[in-house]
Amino acid sequence: MYSTCLFCNQSLGTNTALGSFPVGRRLAFDASRGRLWVVCRKCERWNLTPLDERWEAVEEAERLYRDTRKRVATAQIGLARLADGTDLVRIGEPLRPEFAAWRYGDQFGRRRTRQFLFAGAGLAGIGAVLVGGATFGVSVASFGWLASRMGQQVIQGSDEKIVARIRTAAGDVLAVRRRHLAESTLEHASDGALAIDLRYRNGRSRFEGPEALRIASLVIPTVNRFGGSRSTVAAAVGEIEQVGGPEQYVARLARRGAGMTAVRGKPHRFGHRGRVGKTGLYGLPAVDRLALEMSLHEDAERRAIAGDLEALTHAWHDAEEIAAIADDMFLPAGVRSAFERMRQS
Repeated sequence: MYSTCLFCNQSLGTNTALGSFPVGRRLAFDASRGRLWVVCRKCERWNLTPLDERWEAVEEAERLYRDTRKRVATAQIGLARLADGTDLVRIGEPLRPEFAAWRYGDQFGRRRTRQFLFAGAGLAGIGAVLVGGATFGVSVASFGWLASRMGQQVIQGSDEKIVARIRTAAGDVLAVRRRHLAESTLEHASDGALAIDLRYRNGRSRFEGPEALRIASLVIPTVNRFGGSRSTVAAAVGEIEQVGGPEQYVARLARRGAGMTAVRGKPHRFGHRGRVGKTGLYGLPAVDRLALEMSLHEDAERRAIAGDLEALTHAWHDAEEIAAIADDMFLPAGVRSAFERMRQS
């Protein structure tokens, strides 16, 4: 049973309510279709669970949902909070646009609220520093540039932060910093599908086909770190529906994404220098960024549900392995050796 988010590699947490599936603090399930997701509380994305771990848990979740009085529901969507604080989201049989609007509106809305709270707290801290400096007779003007730079980092995040670790089909693990996303672009592949020209630490590579879709699905949520309002989410759902579905939307974006994500900054050995929030993947309009994230997520689920369960299991395994790599990256070799001896004892 896997316990790490497929997308951000963070722990999904645990619950004590479902004896058959103790992973996650928010679980979404569709009993009629036999589907179970664990909602990551860090990045708010829905992790579809492997088929062989899902059936008993879905039945138990349905039973717990029906026995819980603390719940709210519409005709098709229900939310219940269990005694241990675990949330259960029960999916009925909504039309696809309605489900997408609810699911992603909730997901992007919570992401948006969280980031605004973080940004607000950070800006308040900067303000306190300026007030403190003024109290001791230090000119606020002398702090101007530093405060501006600190404010930018609070809102946009540190340019140097590693926001994704991606395992390629060749087995390499690519460390992607936030500034690299401003230098990465979407392209039109030779077969007409979506390609991504990805910048990462000490390198740059072009990916096409299913691997391009998988890699794009891992980095686009960072570009969408502030989520979106309900009106923006509704507009994104409308864009997808207008062209006929997620697959058709991605194909359309492949034809016009290169122009929107082009980077024309100062050249360096891996391309051109970009600007976080302005160029590269950040150049996509907000509606397109959200619609792309939705489409990539749903396309991955569609392939898994259609029978590509081996690929889904490999994805979970890779997420666990990459999380372990990230956890051990800064440990001295002696400490790792000591841990290994303890495991074997």
